[in-house]
Amino acid sequence: MKHSLYIRNFIATALIVLISFSILGGLSTIWNYRRAFVERRAAMTSALQETARYVSAQHFFDGMELSDLDLSMWLAVLARMSGFDLLVADATGVVVACSNRDFENFLGKSVPEADLKHAANDNGTAMLSSIGSIYPHNRLVAGTPLTGEKFISGFLFISIDPASYRETWKQFTSAFILIALNVMAVAFVISYFMTKKQAEPLNEIAGAVSRFAHGDLSARVDDAGRQDEISHLSQAFNTMADSLESSEKLRRDFIANLSHELRTPMTVIAGFAEGILDGTISPEDAPRFLNTISSETRRLSRLVESMLDMSKLQSANDSAVLRNSFDLPEVVRLSILSLEGKIDEKSLGIVAELPEESVMTLGDRDSITQVVYNLIDNAIKFSFPNGTIRIEVWKQGDRAYVAVENSGETIPASEMPLIFDRFHKTDKSRSIDREGVGLGLYIVKTILDNHNEDIFVTSSDGVTKFVFTLSMA
Repeated sequence: MKHSLYIRNFIATALIVLISFSILGGLSTIWNYRRAFVERRAAMTSALQETARYVSAQHFFDGMELSDLDLSMWLAVLARMSGFDLLVADATGVVVACSNRDFENFLGKSVPEADLKHAANDNGTAMLSSIGSIYPHNRLVAGTPLTGEKFISGFLFISIDPASYRETWKQFTSAFILIALNVMAVAFVISYFMTKKQAEPLNEIAGAVSRFAHGDLSARVDDAGRQDEISHLSQAFNTMADSLESSEKLRRDFIANLSHELRTPMTVIAGFAEGILDGTISPEDAPRFLNTISSETRRLSRLVESMLDMSKLQSANDSAVLRNSFDLPEVVRLSILSLEGKIDEKSLGIVAELPEESVMTLGDRDSITQVVYNLIDNAIKFSFPNGTIRIEVWKQGDRAYVAVENSGETIPASEMPLIFDRFHKTDKSRSIDREGVGLGLYIVKTILDNHNEDIFVTSSDGVTKFVFTLSMA
């Protein structure tokens, strides 16, 4: 059976409240019972002592007989005021006065010898007793002797039915239980709605995860108005969803771009090859079309090589590439020399501002060589003929900087955030960049990311400039 989170939380809260009130109620009930008993016994002892002093004074000093009716009437008044029953016995234990209205039923009865001894020896100590046959059931009884100068003339007993203070305790317990039930009912209602409210965002997250798992990559969780752990979970899910949606978009774009890059040269190769084979292309024109087939084949080869390079870069270990050091100006010089043929083809001028001393930087020499080569090759490709390419290397603090600048078409502002994407070309028609496959700058960015370095680009008024950083060794 499936139990929802808010039901489990509600049951747990209900059990905590119930157990807490049970413990509190039990301890409170025991404490209140003992407190009522102690207070009643203290009040009984006090009333016994005060009454004994009065009766002794009336008997020994004013000459009132213990059997006097006035004494019984006074005891009745005092009993109504205090809530205790009073009776007086003579020295032999015969009851001669009492506070009960039907005192005739008590007069003449005898107090057992054991109760007389207890009253004489333990002055004011309460005990449970029926005082022989005087009371039909046990009562809380305390007694004290009425003493003269040298003898005991009688005994005073005070008693109370235990049910009277138990009734007080029951009233308190009933009131406590009623309050506890009301409080628990309110707590249960509040707990139920609060736990249900807390479970709602979790249900929303579960629903979004389910939609996401079924292909709805736009599924998101609304965490507005919450600042708690669930909000952090929602934000983490939305961040993950954004990343996965972006990755999926890049994957689809990658497949689409790769398909386009592969389809174009393959279509050219197949078309020209079939034309040569079926005689559509004359033998005289065949060499020219074979050159085109060869060119497109080399283009396919470059695409495959770039894809392999990209795969290697994506699996590169970031920490491993930073274990080596190399001379940065030397790498730049060799890159310029390797591109000398392309530079001469477009009659470009090179202005290289390189330090004469070594600039040792951290990184993989071959990877950084590819970065510099790609940036210079890109500058050559998009420079106007007879233009100038400026290459600079300088140090600043714990960083070395390399800048490659060329004169050509300004990169549109809308294209700037995209130039490092896979297969992205600012020349949509491919009329200018027939040799490229759109992976050069992506490889540059990936290599520098693996080195934990940055690259910046600016393009305005026909001047485009790339600048990247390297850490000094």
